[in-house]
Amino acid sequence: MTDSMHMRALMVETPNGPLRLVSLQRPKPRPGEVLVRIKASGVNPLDLKVRAGQAAHARQALPAVLGIDLAGVVEAVGEGVLGWVPGDEVYGMATGIGGAQGSLADYAAVDARLLARKPSNLSMRETAGLPLVAITAWEGLVDRAHVRDGHKVLIHGGAGGVGHVAIQLARAFGTDVFATGSVGQRAIIEGVGATFIDRQSPVETYVNEHTAGEGFDIVYDTVGGEALDAAFKAARVYHGHVLSCLGWGQHSLAPLSFRGATYSGVFTLLPLLTGHGREHHGEILRQVAQLIEAGRLRPMVDPRRFSLKTAEDAHGLLASKAARGRLVIEL
Repeated sequence: MTDSMHMRALMVETPNGPLRLVSLQRPKPRPGEVLVRIKASGVNPLDLKVRAGQAAHARQALPAVLGIDLAGVVEAVGEGVLGWVPGDEVYGMATGIGGAQGSLADYAAVDARLLARKPSNLSMRETAGLPLVAITAWEGLVDRAHVRDGHKVLIHGGAGGVGHVAIQLARAFGTDVFATGSVGQRAIIEGVGATFIDRQSPVETYVNEHTAGEGFDIVYDTVGGEALDAAFKAARVYHGHVLSCLGWGQHSLAPLSFRGATYSGVFTLLPLLTGHGREHHGEILRQVAQLIEAGRLRPMVDPRRFSLKTAEDAHGLLASKAARGRLVIEL
């Protein structure tokens, strides 16, 4: 138990150290912030990298409270905040980056611009698994590639966190969607509305089969490595646009250049690190909530449930790549 001035949190103190339950002082919202009572915290691969001390790009030094995504209830409102009142149900990718306290805690004081109202037809648990993957999918398809009706879209890694949202988002914009994955992931990919492509198939084979050799208007790589190299070969001649949220390796641009296509990187953490563009993250989540409430988008959530006491199990499941959807820790 904690008193009214303190809260529970899970702290990692050393690289790959244990998640240790501690009592911390409850934060107070500064001007422009709201205090959120966290009901659920989404688990992302980036959390594991931060925990291992291998995420320099996230600028989250240890010791730290992990957790990037949250869903919860506004507890208090800081000076100058408009549009939020205590009791509002919210969600956002708002914590655990750039030195900010993460969402594996009872409370977090967060920038009000990063939040949106929780979709009314989802639980806190379902909602907490969405922010990072939904924003990443949107920034690529909508902001960079300007997805629109009539496009042919290819998603590399369609059964993954970003991938399964990107498929549904592309379909909501009226596109014809294809997605790569393993044979065992076929049902997942088809279940969210894409035509399945075996990731072992040669690029030329599926480009010829599905685009008559012209290539796809948009190719979104959510896997990195060889999948990004394949994306360069799958882009539509002259007009194709390749996106990647994992384009960090060394790649030859020749296949892309020879098709006269373009490339954009997606780095969703920038607004949290720089302070610029935070309003847009909130706006993305508002539009995503509208799609969810209209029945156009639904997150896949692993049926297993986790609490602060069993958060280690959730991290282990994610590391083992055995999760069947988004993993969420409930508080």
